[in-house]
Amino acid sequence: MKLYYALLSFLYLLYTTTIFGQVKPAPDRAEGNGPYTQMIIRGATLINGTGSPPIGPVDIVIEGNRIVDIEVVGYPGVTPSEDERPKLKENGFELDATGMYVLPGFVDMHGHIGGKAQGADAEYVYKLWMAHGITTIREPSAGNGLEWTLNEKKRSAENKITAPRILAYTAFGMGEEENIKNAAEARAWVQKNVRNGADGIKFFGAPPDVMSAALDENKKAGLRSACHHAQVDVARWNVLNSAHAGLTSMEHWYGLPEALFEDRTIQDYPVDYNYMDEQDRFSEAGRLWKQAAPPFSPHWNKVMDELLSLDFTIDPTFNIYEASRDLHRARRLEWHEDYTMPKLWMFFQPSRISHGSYWHYWGTEEEVDWRENYRLWMTFVNEYKNRGGRVTAGSDSGFIFELYGFAYIRELELLREAGFHPLEVIRSATLYGAEALGLDKEIGSVEVGKLADLIIMEENPLQNLQCLYGTGAIKLNEENKVERVGGVKYTIKDGIIYDAKQLLRDVKAMVDKEKEETGFKLYQPGMGPSKQ
Repeated sequence: MKLYYALLSFLYLLYTTTIFGQVKPAPDRAEGNGPYTQMIIRGATLINGTGSPPIGPVDIVIEGNRIVDIEVVGYPGVTPSEDERPKLKENGFELDATGMYVLPGFVDMHGHIGGKAQGADAEYVYKLWMAHGITTIREPSAGNGLEWTLNEKKRSAENKITAPRILAYTAFGMGEEENIKNAAEARAWVQKNVRNGADGIKFFGAPPDVMSAALDENKKAGLRSACHHAQVDVARWNVLNSAHAGLTSMEHWYGLPEALFEDRTIQDYPVDYNYMDEQDRFSEAGRLWKQAAPPFSPHWNKVMDELLSLDFTIDPTFNIYEASRDLHRARRLEWHEDYTMPKLWMFFQPSRISHGSYWHYWGTEEEVDWRENYRLWMTFVNEYKNRGGRVTAGSDSGFIFELYGFAYIRELELLREAGFHPLEVIRSATLYGAEALGLDKEIGSVEVGKLADLIIMEENPLQNLQCLYGTGAIKLNEENKVERVGGVKYTIKDGIIYDAKQLLRDVKAMVDKEKEETGFKLYQPGMGPSKQ
């Protein structure tokens, strides 16, 4: 039993003190204009996040931080009649968005706020998120400490910092000197967590009686929950157990293949497997979906139907494991050169200590397994969506060569690869994220009465989701010259307009400064000085 609790302690520390520590809070806000007594966004094409097709031109009227009117003002390619448009009040502000696209602000359901080991302070992380249109994040585990996270949440809600709105989900057992050992202690901890002001709980697993009691107490308190079903406990408590006990969302995919087992009850581990060796852990994880019931088989359908009946949310975070199926691509991503902090780049390198740096001897066999893993995983997630299930978008950035903001856009691309229509992708990134957080009355779609959390861009993201990357998309123009197009132009949060491209320039300046001060040069693994 002591060994078991030691493993749970390891997981807790992995996602809090050991990796994250406490980073520097964001400085007071120096960016953004507004909110205005009245702001009218003129002439845009609207993708409202509900699944509705684009419509435009529209004028969107915002007063303070609320949308108060959305008016169709004519027809595409036809100059609208001024008599038919909402009138600008005295001291109002107009933003000409003719030919541009407006979307709801994105919701990142798995957004860790930096980490001490990664060298990623809050300002760096927030600006990368905001530069990519992310206006709300769920912080799963409150890795900088609950008090720190709640303080940043308050400052963001008051718009004292340039940051998305923040929801703080504490790691189960956080703040306790000893591990929670029974149901009574679990209930007492949840009650204390509620009093402390947390928005929910992030679980990694626990003994069944403890897990059941904690989820029940959390549900009674009206809070939501997430779980990374760690392998150390999944054999006796998988996703179905959690969902029936009251868990509201699962992270990644751990626990789902185990619920789909038919001819076994435990993953087919090699006899020399060691969970603490991360190459073992992740290489065998890439073989797990093949051990589950095949797609559309009776047991596969039964598990899916049970999860659907419980209104369960799947937050797959496809992007965070993508290096497992193509390490070369992940480490050569073009934004690393300009936007990845030196210490973060070092954290990504092969290591037996840094979490997610499991490139001890990663190669063709592992990547082939992971490609098949993705095919089976994506089949389940896409069909879950097709049958009415809620699938959201989360990034888990800061690990495995995935960079804040950029990784979120990659998640949208991977949802598209899984079979989602681009409009379904946007809905998962916006309205479904808001629903999963219980905030759909306030955010998640562009509708009258909701908060003014918006993205404005010059390219149509439905045609090419890569246009959402801060570095844009490659396009050959009519003069046979290559140009970069896209990137979010404006991110609006709470009615405040931020220049998204300037936020990205701010991040580059931070990275350049750090490189200059440390003399750092980015080398690929094994190709630079021995210290790198």
